[in-house]
Amino acid sequence: MQDRLFEDPELVQFYDAENGWGDDTRYCLALAEGARSVLDLGCGTGLLAAALGGSRDVWGVDPAAAMLQVARHREGGSAVTWVEADARSVRLGRRFELIVLTGHAFQCFLTDDDQRALCATIRAHLEPGGRFIFDSRNPALEEWREWVPDRSLRTIVLPGIGRVSAWNDVSFDPETEVASYDTVYRNDEGRLWTATSRIRFATKNNIHRAIVSADLGVAQWLGDWQGTAWSPEAREIIALGGHA
Repeated sequence: MQDRLFEDPELVQFYDAENGWGDDTRYCLALAEGARSVLDLGCGTGLLAAALGGSRDVWGVDPAAAMLQVARHREGGSAVTWVEADARSVRLGRRFELIVLTGHAFQCFLTDDDQRALCATIRAHLEPGGRFIFDSRNPALEEWREWVPDRSLRTIVLPGIGRVSAWNDVSFDPETEVASYDTVYRNDEGRLWTATSRIRFATKNNIHRAIVSADLGVAQWLGDWQGTAWSPEAREIIALGGHA
């Protein structure tokens, strides 16, 4: 599951510019109101976990040391306990009232076994009466078709680097539901940074089976981070649940 996009500091520097404050962050902040403890699995550079910290016990888990290095040094980062570990196998010896897994991190778990192991981790760390939430892109919308150079070309600006052009290219295997996509960054001087990533576009039924396998249940299926109920045309598959 190693991915240079998250493991290489040269590439991690682009992450927050492309994955900043969004509807998922705002929704989870509201969901966490009243929760005394939160576990952020796949916390990345720690944007959400740092915002949640301070008045509650917050832990952030991620397998990528380069991402956690950013997390530790961001504002509010000192109030969070950061752990470098794989969400499929980590056991922290404590339970949490809320467990979140945002930014489509669930899609990084490529097989049924991976997804079941992740859900078992959620189950092992969830307080009685606690809640979990995670998101995955709806494969019915075939969003990967947009991840080609002419449709994905964008420009970002970073301090110390300046203007950077970015684009993707992709291939999709319908048998495994896995999209393999390249991410390319190029500055005005022609320097290139590249990475290849793999994510799975699992169906809602497959996601539900993984959740049930861990003796968890879904209270609500949402189709977006505004709280709209899920429908087959929804862009997101968001599971909000707890113990079965």
